[in-house]
Amino acid sequence: MSSKQAVLQAVIDAWCERQDIDAVLAHMTDDIVWHYSAISQPPKTGKAGAREFLTAFKEKVRNPAWRIFRLAESEDALFVEGADVFETADGRRVEVPYMGILEFEGDLICAWRDYFDRASADGGALPDHARDLTQRPVVLGPRLMQGS
Repeated sequence: MSSKQAVLQAVIDAWCERQDIDAVLAHMTDDIVWHYSAISQPPKTGKAGAREFLTAFKEKVRNPAWRIFRLAESEDALFVEGADVFETADGRRVEVPYMGILEFEGDLICAWRDYFDRASADGGALPDHARDLTQRPVVLGPRLMQGS
């Protein structure tokens, strides 16, 4: 596992096991630019912006199972394909296939861009033709998901 992959695994563990915002932020630069929904929302900037997003997201999400299926590295970037699976506060199951790009300064994430279907992320039903995109072997993810 590369150092970038290890950082991502630590972020996944912090979020999926404990929803520990401080532990997630510990892996980001102070001036991170995070496009959580790259096309539909402006980015969150700095750790304060990332904290704002994570705090609001934590209120909506239960039992997160963030799974990564494919990884590629190029220079200071880690490209990931995966699925974000969670329950909403009212108990609905949400599955969101996505792609993400994380840029690094040393061992810290300095930029993060996520690309996904906003309707699915907001609790809309995942179309049947997309369901296979969320059910693939995991290379990084919550410790309980390893090897699934």
